[in-house]
Amino acid sequence: MQYTNARIFTPEGFLFGSFRVEEGRFTEIVPEAAEGIDLAGKTVIPGLIDIHTHGNSGADFSDGSADGLRAMAAYLAKHGVTSFVPTSMTFPYDVLDQAFQTAATLHESRPEGCARVVGIHMEGPFFSEKKKGAQNAAFLKAPDYAAFLKLYESCKGLIKIVDIAPELPGAAEFTKKAAALSVVSVAHTDADYNDAAAVFDAGARHLTHLYNAMPPLLHRAPGVIGAASERENVTAELISDGLHVHPSAVRAAFRLFPGRICLISDAARCCGMPDGEYSLGGQKVFLKEGAARLSDGTLAGSAANLFGCLVNAIRFGIPEDEAIRAATCTPAKEIGAESEIGSIAPGKRADFAVVSSDWTLEQVFIDGQPVYHLE
Repeated sequence: MQYTNARIFTPEGFLFGSFRVEEGRFTEIVPEAAEGIDLAGKTVIPGLIDIHTHGNSGADFSDGSADGLRAMAAYLAKHGVTSFVPTSMTFPYDVLDQAFQTAATLHESRPEGCARVVGIHMEGPFFSEKKKGAQNAAFLKAPDYAAFLKLYESCKGLIKIVDIAPELPGAAEFTKKAAALSVVSVAHTDADYNDAAAVFDAGARHLTHLYNAMPPLLHRAPGVIGAASERENVTAELISDGLHVHPSAVRAAFRLFPGRICLISDAARCCGMPDGEYSLGGQKVFLKEGAARLSDGTLAGSAANLFGCLVNAIRFGIPEDEAIRAATCTPAKEIGAESEIGSIAPGKRADFAVVSSDWTLEQVFIDGQPVYHLE
């Protein structure tokens, strides 16, 4: 199938021309008109990749339900997310194992019309009580490599990111071992600069939801953010839903981590649902006017999807090319999937979205097959 008259976002930037899809993969991208389906000058971007999403549509990954995970994947596909890394909450190991087994099953066979499961993000339980955020304190634990390894092997190595608070006893030792298997990320932490630096030097190279559930960057106490920013191998997640991070701080993040931002949704089961009472990590969550909060007012994940966060980032002043990379090729690279997804290039999976000039999502394709069309 050939598509023409399109503004195509390629690894080198925008190109106006045509592209061809054969057997589910991009085969040719050329800067010229051709016979084919006329996209009328609309913009074509790679399918988005959300490496930090807990749920949507009333379902949560940690429920361990195959039907729930399929519902999540179907919702994501209709909102421009073609690959995702379902993210757990802090729960007992047996609950996590059930959820991880479910992810492994859907990873092996993608249901029709659904986004692709490309990994697992293990958010917890190795966190600081002081910065637990919406994580359930009852299930927090010290770093335990043996427990992590058991979960990793049980889901056939699908854990792509595992989170840890650097100030916990044994954090650096855990990181040295776990970094050989997964990306180790700093999260839900009250660590100072030195503790954070020790874990980054031990092999951590990711920062979970920058600014949130961590100390601020201060000129005499740079903390986790300072330690992460100055290390060019560390990539930072960012929730640009307009609630978790002020637009000015979004712009600052792209300067602190040039080319190293992963936009994420951090979506909870209330995403795509009406206002009301929901749950997250075994705790009550109340969705009102787009904000999901615990009863004490703590933000509890988000009710946004990644496409909305991408559009917000552009609206906040992030250049289109930087924002698109932060939702596509950067997360693909972070989980080691850049040879298959994350960009429009010959040989890659034909996962793409068509958007209008005002960034309305009009069409979504996975493996070259349509999964959404704006009516």
